[in-house]
Amino acid sequence: MDAQNKLMRENILSRLERLEAVEDIRSLVSGYAESCDQQDLGALEKLFTLEAEFDSPNGSLKSKGRQTIIDMYQEVFMSRGPSFHWTHDVTIKVDESNADLASGTVYSHAETTRDGVASLAAMRYDDLYSKEEGSWKFSKRTINFFYYVKTKDYLESLSDPMRVSMGDEKIAADIPESIPAWMEFQKKYKSDKK
Repeated sequence: MDAQNKLMRENILSRLERLEAVEDIRSLVSGYAESCDQQDLGALEKLFTLEAEFDSPNGSLKSKGRQTIIDMYQEVFMSRGPSFHWTHDVTIKVDESNADLASGTVYSHAETTRDGVASLAAMRYDDLYSKEEGSWKFSKRTINFFYYVKTKDYLESLSDPMRVSMGDEKIAADIPESIPAWMEFQKKYKSDKK
């Protein structure tokens, strides 16, 4: 085999491995939604690295270390009834210099019940993934809320920046107000209209 053919085979193999990694990470993302809906702490535990982090800009969900993350979910599930999570757009980028690392963005919605009250949520997850123990796992998952509201309050909540409900408390949404492009557009095109 000449050097050119060898290089081409290595290139094809590398591209195939990246495609397989992306598909495996998509399965990881789906497994997370399914595990949350089934309140399956054992399945959730297998999705995070030992030193994983879970974060939220609003501070409502923060944990470091796999066991602490599982403890957080146990507490969350104590107040939850049935839920249904689904993911939409998933963007994954495998690290060019280390094929065992990747990053991604996942857009998601959820229908939940908290303390018997039906709620709706829209989220964007900013993820870091790493291959550990032979499979892809979350090494960091940051949940950004667009909204999380009681179903009865949905229509009135979308234009309110305080549209994330944590029990009886309302806190500011994480997105889109914190996104630089959003802020620039608001300042440039809408600030004088108020």
